[in-house]
Amino acid sequence: MGGDVTNWIYGVATWLVPLTIAIVFHEVAHGRVARWFGDMTAAEQGRLSFNPLKHVDPLGTVIVPMGLALSGLPVFGWAKPVPVSPWRMRNPRWNMVAVAAAGPAMNILLAIGAALAIGLFARFIPTQHESLIAFLDDNLTNFVAVNLFLAVFNMIPLPPFDGSKVLGGVLPPSIGERYQSMDRFAIPVMLVLLLVLPRLSPALDVVRAFVLPPVMWLFAAMQAIAGAVAG
Repeated sequence: MGGDVTNWIYGVATWLVPLTIAIVFHEVAHGRVARWFGDMTAAEQGRLSFNPLKHVDPLGTVIVPMGLALSGLPVFGWAKPVPVSPWRMRNPRWNMVAVAAAGPAMNILLAIGAALAIGLFARFIPTQHESLIAFLDDNLTNFVAVNLFLAVFNMIPLPPFDGSKVLGGVLPPSIGERYQSMDRFAIPVMLVLLLVLPRLSPALDVVRAFVLPPVMWLFAAMQAIAGAVAG
């Protein structure tokens, strides 16, 4: 029992904390880029804060990711979406493309920062602090993995993902508007993609087929960065 509790606590510290940080920065990036383009909605509602309590969705930020982590499955989650009002922006169509892309872009930047930190810790922390190095390495490695997964996963060009808003913005306006109107089907689309199709056939597992390969390629690139910094 004691070992199980210790493993659970360690799992929370090395998975839930990195995931929460990644999700919060992802959402705040959306809101801050929207503010830069003139939309003050998120700022007015106090959603530009990095305080996790302002963004946490109990199911998407805690229950689902912890269940996935403890089951050994790919970890993902979500937060309460930062409110954005395109009509308050200077150029709603193209500004929304940038706002949508800002979340995944932030996750890529965070992954690069974590890879640099892994290399620096390996290079400068004395080897006698083995337990500290292991804890930091697990946290940062999971932080890299979570951020890369969120970045690629969110660029799926289907609602409710950021990729659907990017695609909807670059399509001709008449087609893009109809495409983005599919947002009302966001929850059924997510359930079908993540739960129904993989159970029907492994060949229909969108995450395994289209998300994990680029994530693994990017993860290898982050490992190369960390290795170069470590020397």
